[in-house]
Amino acid sequence: MAVVFHKMHGAGNDFVLLDLREQHFELDPARARQISDRHTGIGCDQLLVLRSSDHEACAVQFEVWNADGSKARQCGNGVRCIALYLERNAPTRDASLLLDGPAGVTRVEWIEPGVFRADMGQPEWAPGAIPLSLRPDQGWYRLETAAGPVRAGAVSMGNPHAVIPVDDLCAARLNDLGPLISRHAAFPEGCNAGFAQVLDRKTVRLRVFERGTGETRSCGSGACAAAAVLSRAGLTESTVEIIQEGGTLKVEQDGAEKRLLMTGPAAYVFQGTV
Repeated sequence: MAVVFHKMHGAGNDFVLLDLREQHFELDPARARQISDRHTGIGCDQLLVLRSSDHEACAVQFEVWNADGSKARQCGNGVRCIALYLERNAPTRDASLLLDGPAGVTRVEWIEPGVFRADMGQPEWAPGAIPLSLRPDQGWYRLETAAGPVRAGAVSMGNPHAVIPVDDLCAARLNDLGPLISRHAAFPEGCNAGFAQVLDRKTVRLRVFERGTGETRSCGSGACAAAAVLSRAGLTESTVEIIQEGGTLKVEQDGAEKRLLMTGPAAYVFQGTV
């Protein structure tokens, strides 16, 4: 049976979106890998699957499938793309939407055409919540790798993240180090490995190697993780611009609760049938 899909991206982090509220499609890890393959499939970093939500207040329930067939619990760029898709297909535009995802409910607000703000919630710092089998030393973790020891911050934004401050994002060693950290044994569920170069207290450049996908042009939850770790360490202000290869995301802390609000673009590319 043919199924309609939608190709979208948020700051270069690209998705195949399947709206399965009114069409049937059996998705499993093998089929997710097949669709995600850039040579023999449609090609994407992740698949976004929409289903009807049991929560009356939520517009949809969503799933996130990585390119290797594994599942993710949160996707900051993805929720903005879902909001854009729902906006395009709704008779009227709501100022905000609630999306029911694996990590809980995410509120996404319309800011201007093609730009949305997502409430990504509070960072989880406890090692067991990340999860991470190590204990911190003054807020940092020492990761032993085949390429040598690495000092990293760690946090959960729905997904586990390691954030490593670096002086040079172009260093060749990062290409090897990213996958090593993403699959590090200290993270029992793997992690997204982010390398952050602080340009000034309000601007950071970032590269992220996502678990189950590899390096992506942008990572929304990774941008939030970097902002949280660097601000907590006193290296940046509470509001920062995170520059990645695919574009720039703004991350700000909302009041005393320190919920992270992420603002960035979402784009619709094309519709097809598979």
